[in-house]
Amino acid sequence: MKGLLKNLGLILIVIGAVILVCCSFTGNINDNTILGISIALVIVGLISYIIINKKITD
Repeated sequence: MKGLLKNLGLILIVIGAVILVCCSFTGNINDNTILGISIALVIVGLISYIIINKKITD
C-alpha cells in the first residue's frame, strides 16, 4: 500500500499526460474542459508527489 501511495503523484501525472496526448491525436484540442481536467491532474499529481514523498521519507 505504501508503494502505491508513494507513486500516486506519478500516476496522476501520467494520466493527465495520456489525456493530453489522446486529445492531440484526435484533434480535440479546442475543448477547454478536457484540457483543464488534464492540466489539473498534472498539477495535483506534481504537488501530491512532492508532499507525499516528503512525508514518507521523514
